Amino acid sequence: MKKVLNVGGNSKTISLPPQYAEFEHVLLDIDPKGSPDIVCDARNLAELDAGQFDAVYCSHNLEHYYRHEVKRVLAGFLHVLKDGGFAQIRVPDIHEVMRVAIQRDLDIDDVLYQSPAGSIMVLDVLYGYSIEIEQSGQDFFAHKTGFTQKSLLKALQKAGFLKIYSMTGNFEIDALACKGEPDRITRELFNLPQG
Repeated sequence: MKKVLNVGGNSKTISLPPQYAEFEHVLLDIDPKGSPDIVCDARNLAELDAGQFDAVYCSHNLEHYYRHEVKRVLAGFLHVLKDGGFAQIRVPDIHEVMRVAIQRDLDIDDVLYQSPAGSIMVLDVLYGYSIEIEQSGQDFFAHKTGFTQKSLLKALQKAGFLKIYSMTGNFEIDALACKGEPDRITRELFNLPQG
């Protein structure tokens, strides 16, 4: 069975996308409250055994590190991935947030959109969900950097990912970064082009 490392996923009660239905789900998080399989800061992934995962899933976690730490986290993804593995990374799309905020003449405290968690202000996308940060008292929920599609792709290329696919929508960038050529199963799961 293929294994996916869910980096910063909080809890296994938060489901993964359907592409991972046949993967063994291994949860890694810095916060032990969600009962992760591995309690670890993603900046320390190099301390784990190398090449043990077929995939890394990282949804809205990479922005929680300072810009200079992102390369260390991405190097950790490559470290734990098997050859031919991939990392799926989702982050807020700061370019789209700025475009819409300017277009709608939104202030930083204005609501940008509604989510299942409630109203999301421009401030929340830029700096982290303020309600969660306040209620938890944990600053690791704060955003310490941000990405546009161009800057995320550049960071992934510099980290050493060979094939990168990305799309944007709903104030989010979704990138699939491959350690080598994606295999047939990965291409089918994510409907990737051939070659």
